[in-house]
Amino acid sequence: MEKEMRYAVLIDADNVASKYTRNILDEVSNYGIVTYKRVYGDWTRANLASWKNMALDNAITPVQQYSYTTGKNATDSAMIIDAMDILYSNNVDGFCIVSSDSDFTRLAIRLRESGMHVIGMGERKTPKPFATACNAFKYLEILADEEIQESSESNNVELRALEEAIIRIIAENANVQEEINMGELGSRLQNRYPDFDVRNYGYSKFSQFLKEFESLSFRQVGSSILVSQKSDKTELGVIEETLASIVKTNGSKGYNLGELKKQLCVKIPGFNVKSYGYSKFSKFIENLHGFKIRNNMVMLVKK
Repeated sequence: MEKEMRYAVLIDADNVASKYTRNILDEVSNYGIVTYKRVYGDWTRANLASWKNMALDNAITPVQQYSYTTGKNATDSAMIIDAMDILYSNNVDGFCIVSSDSDFTRLAIRLRESGMHVIGMGERKTPKPFATACNAFKYLEILADEEIQESSESNNVELRALEEAIIRIIAENANVQEEINMGELGSRLQNRYPDFDVRNYGYSKFSQFLKEFESLSFRQVGSSILVSQKSDKTELGVIEETLASIVKTNGSKGYNLGELKKQLCVKIPGFNVKSYGYSKFSKFIENLHGFKIRNNMVMLVKK
């Protein structure tokens, strides 16, 4: 039986609302066992009163940290010191750092450098550097199933970026059938975008989220689902004829490689060398019959 991961949950009460307590603990339990539960703040301040009952009800140890200097966040320092003490105790496999403050970015990086699995949690206002410094980042509003008003334009931009990333992952890691296991695809996408979560987009399953993209195809093999990019290939014969007709317009001088690519895309919209397994247009040309490249000029090979 595989050993369960052990996590230390450290909460910044100055930057996180107490109403998310149950959501935080429930989410971490999906990853493993919570062995440390601590919440940090100056408990003499009235604005943290709601945290006192939450800490008591959920067996979270409140850590008192006085604000010694106006304008300085002493809570950050206390959390960082405790995190390093716990790290060196060798009693945990990972940390959950709960804050909407970017000051914990360096801590997340340091813990990961020591082999810890780091889950970050914070509200939507959390700066991007902290989110990307973690192995995974969860937005508290999403965990609490709160409605978030986002512009459709912003959402569409995010989805386009994710679709491009998914297609790159498939192209770089697909098997000989140009397919990738859905589980592997999800893991690789999470590695690239630590704050990625299908719940951010209104889905509960990764498989349902992927169906958002018309560019993807799915195939069930046993209990596994394989994902591939829908083929948008044009027959190579058509491409070769089109290229030859373009190059011929310059006679024996040949045709500039970059300009040739532009002209080909005009005549065959949607052409992409990656669809044929190449990352560079020059390599694609070199492997076609009847063409050669000399000094960045494409020429026809006499038959």
